[in-house]
This record gives sequence, C-alpha cells and structure tokens, in this order.
Amino acid sequence: MAKKKSEPKTDKLEREYVIPIRNKIKHAVRYKKTPKAMKTIKEFLVRHMKVRDRDLSKVKIDGYLNEAVWQRGIKNPPHKIRVRAVKDGDIIRAELVDYPTKLKFKKARADKKALEALEKGKKKKVPKEEVKPAEKTDEEKKVEKEKAKAGADVTQKLEKAAAKKGKQQVGGKTKAPKRQIRKALAK
Repeated sequence: MAKKKSEPKTDKLEREYVIPIRNKIKHAVRYKKTPKAMKTIKEFLVRHMKVRDRDLSKVKIDGYLNEAVWQRGIKNPPHKIRVRAVKDGDIIRAELVDYPTKLKFKKARADKKALEALEKGKKKKVPKEEVKPAEKTDEEKKVEKEKAKAGADVTQKLEKAAAKKGKQQVGGKTKAPKRQIRKALAK
C-alpha cells in the first residue's frame, strides 16, 4: 500500500468567486430582496468553502461588500458580485474584489485616516520605562485627600438638591398619553 506524503496543512485558504444572486432573489418579496442577497452570499461561501454544519454565523462580511450590495437599496440588489473569501480556521472573511468608484474613494479616505492615526500614535508613544511618577510628600497626599473629600461633599449636595427639585415638580418626566391605550376586548 502506497503512502501519501503528508504536507503541512495551512489554515488559510483564499479564493475568488463570482456569486450569482439573481436566481435566489427573484422569488423574494420586493422589500426583502437585498437581505435575501446577503443571506445568499453567506450560503454560497459556506457551501463552497466547506464549513462544518453550514453555520452562516461563521461568515464575516466586509463593510465595503455590505455597502456594495446595499448601494442600490433594499429592492434592487446586484445580480452577481465578485468576492474574495479567506478561510482562517473555521471563520470565513469575505471582501469585495472590484470596488465601485464611490467605494474606491471612500476606502482610500479610510486607509489614509488609518495611516495618519498610526503615524501619530508612533510619534506620541513614549516607552513606559522612561516615564517615572514623582514621589509625593505627606503634605501633598493630605491635600489630595481633602480635595477628594470636598468634591464628594459638593456632589452629594447637588444630588440632594436635584432630587428635591424633582419631587416638587408636577408631572415629572412622564407625560399623559394623547389618546386612550387600546386593550384587547373581553370575551
């Protein structure tokens, strides 16, 4: 009996699909077509990426893919869409391959903001070892305790005043309904 060479399995599996949506959504009610399209995308990926138990919650859809499907509204989703799916363990991440013009610019702006935030974070970061807290004297500690105590007293007084004012107000926050609430008829 010949033995096969066992290659180390890589957990990442990446594929591109053109997902046909038209056949599934043509039977859906007009106002449920796009939600049905999203479910169709998930079902397609679960089937073709071989997910156990066909669990749709294991498929994570990218925000741009979601936006591309919803771009034309709830009644008119695209008939097919091109998707890149990456299976990492049990979870499948789906992202859009061909971005429409509007989404290209939106993604470019988001990437630019992320890069700027990353650069700002690198500049401001100071290693923890270099920053040393200054030792406080006994007098400074006493002053801090007094300030905390005084602050607590003031907040208690303000809370009491607000509670008193709330009791004195007529009606309070609740409003009477404009019309009588409908109840089930007694049989």
